[in-house]
Amino acid sequence: MAGVGIDDIAIHFPRLYFDMKDFAEFRGADYGKLNKGLGLTAMAIPDVHEDTATMGANACRRLIDRNGLDPSKIGRLYLGTESALDGSKPTATYILDMLEQCYQARFGKDCFRNCDVVDLTFACIGAVDAMHNTLDWVARGGEDEDRIGIVVFADNAKYDLGSAGEYTQGAGGGAILIRHNPRLIEIPDIWGVSTMPVHDFFKPRREVEIKTVVENVLDLAEESGEKLRSGLLERILKILPKSSKKDHIIFEEHTLKIHKDTPVFDGAFSNRCYSESVKTAFIDFRAKAIRAGRYDAAKDEILTEQWNRIIVHLPYAFQGKRMFPDVFRHDRRHLPMWDGVLEQIGPEPFPEDFEDTPAGLEEFERANDKYRRLISKTDAFKEFVERRIEKTQRASSLIGNQYTGSIFLALMSTMESDYLDDVEMEGKHVGLCGYGSGAKAKVFEGVVQPEWREIASRFHLFERLSARTPINKTVYEALHRGSRKRSVVKPTGEFALIEIGGEGKLEGQRGYAWIE
Repeated sequence: MAGVGIDDIAIHFPRLYFDMKDFAEFRGADYGKLNKGLGLTAMAIPDVHEDTATMGANACRRLIDRNGLDPSKIGRLYLGTESALDGSKPTATYILDMLEQCYQARFGKDCFRNCDVVDLTFACIGAVDAMHNTLDWVARGGEDEDRIGIVVFADNAKYDLGSAGEYTQGAGGGAILIRHNPRLIEIPDIWGVSTMPVHDFFKPRREVEIKTVVENVLDLAEESGEKLRSGLLERILKILPKSSKKDHIIFEEHTLKIHKDTPVFDGAFSNRCYSESVKTAFIDFRAKAIRAGRYDAAKDEILTEQWNRIIVHLPYAFQGKRMFPDVFRHDRRHLPMWDGVLEQIGPEPFPEDFEDTPAGLEEFERANDKYRRLISKTDAFKEFVERRIEKTQRASSLIGNQYTGSIFLALMSTMESDYLDDVEMEGKHVGLCGYGSGAKAKVFEGVVQPEWREIASRFHLFERLSARTPINKTVYEALHRGSRKRSVVKPTGEFALIEIGGEGKLEGQRGYAWIE
């Protein structure tokens, strides 16, 4: 039976970037820590005319044109995102609208009418879920039916100004062609999964009483010396409209409802959730691989040594090598080679060594975090990272976090790097570890196909990254706040957001166009 997998990948990223040296100077941060410690060189910043939909649509157009696809043959377009543009209407429909505008002259007005679209959201793993689903759909169609699906990832990884996550920002969109007999990577149907409901990173709908807001305003006015009449608060509340809207704030009765694109998060806790989730999904994958005959545990094989490249979700470039020690440890602790590691860094902590209380659990977590860092400093782990992870970090360092797309950016980064370095990868296995806060991890693997060089040679990833436009701190803050109204770089040869609402349009209705 013919395999299914990734036939090609296309990516679009903003033409603007904020250099990490400039960011560090702007925020008074330690550039050495950001660059040498976390691997950050620059962050991609969307221009005024860019959003989740335009980035996804631009990547889709690149993929469709490069592969000469007939839109009527594309059976589904599934989008993974946590930067949706609407609470009801899928962002994928905006992408489809742009593509139909672009291709209708050649293929007919309804060329995408029979294409199934949907958004999938689970923090940073949404695009992996979309791909998993689409792989199953293509496989079920059989080789003769030749189903074609496109998985889109598009996100703007945006954090509050001055927050602890601001330096990890980034943005971009991509499109993945899924079909039988893939030319890049075949993906066997073995998936390790770990899901646990936690609050490590999320985007809540916040509510504040209008009375509290007005009281704060009146307090500020009093402090500034303004004379306010008694009973003013009650009169203000009475005349406030029961339902009015402005930007992302909603007055509904006496509650102020706010939705923000920026998250609430606990960085240290999220790192632990990431590490634990990926490790647990890896254990699940290993057990399923043994049952499927893919892996022989009786031979004391090290599964991660069979993966020539290890591609993981990268919220920042060095996240993989900082979080992977748990899997490295689990895959080796039963082997003689682990004795050398223990001699170097000492015995590892176990939960049973600590009190079975919340305080004891926290103490264990701190000890385990410390031990994970010790593992990362061993020669064995450093050599492992250099051979299997380093190339995946290169593009992430220049773009920043792409949320759902970061794992696929890492895949493109290593494939193009291997192509440029003339490394022979045909038939090699690569391991992929997706993660989404909230929290879920999926571990799976791919087999590099004979035509991989042809596909990777067309990425031109690093060449395109070198042609971007830098911005200064003033432009960066204006774009972040949404106060800038004109694009920094005039859109050309791309889809662009041209209006929101306006005369004859519904409130919030978004309009897009292809700009030559």
